[in-house]
Amino acid sequence: MSNTDFALAVEDLTVSFDGFKAIEDLTLYVDKNELRVIIGPNGAGKTTLLDLICGKTNASAGSIKFRNVEITKMAEHQRVRLGIGRKFQTPSIYENLSVFQNLEVSYPAGRSVFGALAFKCADEVRAKVSSVASEVRLADKLDAEAGLLSHGQKQWLEIGMLLMQEPELLMLDEPIAGMSARERELTADLLKRICANRAVIVIEHDMEFVKRIAHKVTVMHQGKVLAEGRMDQVQADERVIDVYLGH
Repeated sequence: MSNTDFALAVEDLTVSFDGFKAIEDLTLYVDKNELRVIIGPNGAGKTTLLDLICGKTNASAGSIKFRNVEITKMAEHQRVRLGIGRKFQTPSIYENLSVFQNLEVSYPAGRSVFGALAFKCADEVRAKVSSVASEVRLADKLDAEAGLLSHGQKQWLEIGMLLMQEPELLMLDEPIAGMSARERELTADLLKRICANRAVIVIEHDMEFVKRIAHKVTVMHQGKVLAEGRMDQVQADERVIDVYLGH
């Protein structure tokens, strides 16, 4: 398969902080419409990898291509514009706005203040809000104040805010932390649905959850890829059991 066919091609990526290589010569290819889960012990470099892909951290060496466009030196906002969406561990939603307003304000229509105002009440924005709201199971909560949602619903709202921008790569850092069992189930279904027309990368510790959602699993250890493949292959890998699953 040529590099042009990947949603994301990370090659020989390295980042050093004060001489410590947090990521070292890491290579990773993610297909279009693939749901990839990255697992590994704390300090393996999982979050740093997402930081490098979204542009929060700059690489020391190596290359990141998104849909065959070289983005390694691009600013974070340019990457967002290209279609990269990132959700951090703590939800950042506007607690005092309604669910509808949170989604509306995430619509990328107006690049200028005037553009944003002109678009405010457009039918297309409403239509988009309503379709995203039903996708993230918040259609009946559009008028609710976001701060009053359950923890799981807040996480879904934030995923919805990213979906408003129609990203072609969505990255989620431990999306089910603190969720109830039922919310985890619903989140698994949600993630399976949203990767139908985009690539999704998830960092997760909950192996049952990983098993339910992953097309492919990448195991990281000390800033490198230790193993990669289907969940059952990775689980049977002696090295993975040794550094991660055995603990």
